[in-house]
Amino acid sequence: MPVDLSLNARLVLEILTGFIADETRRAGFSRVVVGLSGGLDSALAACLARRALGARGVIAVLMPHSQSHPASLKDAAALARRLKVRAETRDISAQVEAYFASDKSASRARRGNKMARERMSILYDLSVVHEALVLGTSNKTELLLGYGTLHGDMASGINPLGDLYKTQVRQLAAHVKVPAAILAKTPTADLWPQQTDEKELGLSYAEADQILSLLVDERRPRAEIVASGWPARLVDRVIRKVTASQFKRRLPLIAKISARTVGIDFRYPRDWGT
Repeated sequence: MPVDLSLNARLVLEILTGFIADETRRAGFSRVVVGLSGGLDSALAACLARRALGARGVIAVLMPHSQSHPASLKDAAALARRLKVRAETRDISAQVEAYFASDKSASRARRGNKMARERMSILYDLSVVHEALVLGTSNKTELLLGYGTLHGDMASGINPLGDLYKTQVRQLAAHVKVPAAILAKTPTADLWPQQTDEKELGLSYAEADQILSLLVDERRPRAEIVASGWPARLVDRVIRKVTASQFKRRLPLIAKISARTVGIDFRYPRDWGT
């Protein structure tokens, strides 16, 4: 029997808009910057931020590359206009191509990672310009499978989508009326022509979300998940990806020397007097 991943969209919307408003202000900011790609996740994050902080509280940054699909920039710009938020465009083609000018043999993976990190460096630079917090757009499926670039699209100040599986992102996006052109898109990081998320992952988001929910949320052992009807090859693929990408989900490990070490002992609320 499939796991029920349906949301109480109205309640989740209330929680996430409150999260964005509270955590942005707790960090000392009143605005966020968000990279608007023309895809579903960033569209939903922008819509949530607009509800939480108002139009003046959101700066949308469009960062196309020469290999990006033309529809990506078009859809991102249309959404920014619809939300009535400030939009800035920073084409990343020149700096990415300059970096690889002396290394024409660079793989797609290297180029894709460079694009992701170039975009995040721009967001963090503009966060200083606008005195704003960087809003994350990675969903729970991507975080668990490690489908993202460390210090690239996985970086952020706060992330409202990190506990929503991709299928749940789609549900909430429909609820807040993300434009149909974006809802209907095949999920892609748009790092090279014809790239799709599911092709890269080797399974569909629907499959990944079901298996991840059993594995992570319900803590079911592998044997039980396979016995429930899921092909062993898919279950094993998911487990391998979750295990191999653990390093992406934690701060860099610090070798312990003293009695109070950042990220190990020095991390409790009482350390801040609360």
